Amino acid sequence: MLTVGSLFSGIGGMDLGLEQAGMKTVWQVEFDDWARGKLGEIFPHTEKFTDVREVGKHNLSPIDIIAGGFPCTDISVSNTNGKGLDGERSGLWFEMFRIIRELRPRYALIENVPNLLVRGLDRVLSDLASIGYDAEWQTLRASAFGLPTRRKRLFIVAFPCGVRPIPFSVFNRTMLESYTEWSSNSAPVLIESIGRSYPQIPEHLRVDNGVSFELSEIEAAIKGYGNAVAPPVAKWIGEQIIKFDSNVDIAPTQRA
Repeated sequence: MLTVGSLFSGIGGMDLGLEQAGMKTVWQVEFDDWARGKLGEIFPHTEKFTDVREVGKHNLSPIDIIAGGFPCTDISVSNTNGKGLDGERSGLWFEMFRIIRELRPRYALIENVPNLLVRGLDRVLSDLASIGYDAEWQTLRASAFGLPTRRKRLFIVAFPCGVRPIPFSVFNRTMLESYTEWSSNSAPVLIESIGRSYPQIPEHLRVDNGVSFELSEIEAAIKGYGNAVAPPVAKWIGEQIIKFDSNVDIAPTQRA
């Protein structure tokens, strides 16, 4: 069983999908208090950390996969003045890269917005190559997995140089084509199959000193769900990594 260490975990959408694929999450790092509380509910078995800037080889257990989506704030197409990886938030990529360099996992799974293709992917690939990792990347729509959203995300899978059996690929397009595209007609069945309850706006709210604790809870939930990687997408990627892993031989020196 492949083990996972999660960075920028959010409410654990990616981690949940990877576990559904047959992996085990060992530790999670999430700065937001509300999201970290949800992680405690969903993943009571994992070790929790708060700040990616304060973790590394000295306090993180060795794992097979480092997975995470570093902030897209300075990369997103909606931020016309974004500085890409030079920005304060998206610049946290360099912390993720540091942790990959220190722990040397079998794989790194990196998620971000598609605009990373033109605002930083070259640097990400260069950084990974500098420590001996090749990579594949693919933009995926959640709707391609039957989910009621067309939001696209970019996924990068990195692995030690020279281990991929050509022409084997992590992102198996034939398998991807087997999923059914979402339509409005499939929505009721889809929501039932996911088994997820969405936050409801209560009929009554209380405001104390200008602050509504009920509204802030809803806002945190909407943000958490909105930023989360859809578990079915992460599950599919996890399954492809497992198949890829069964076809390669990563030497101990490449894992150290």
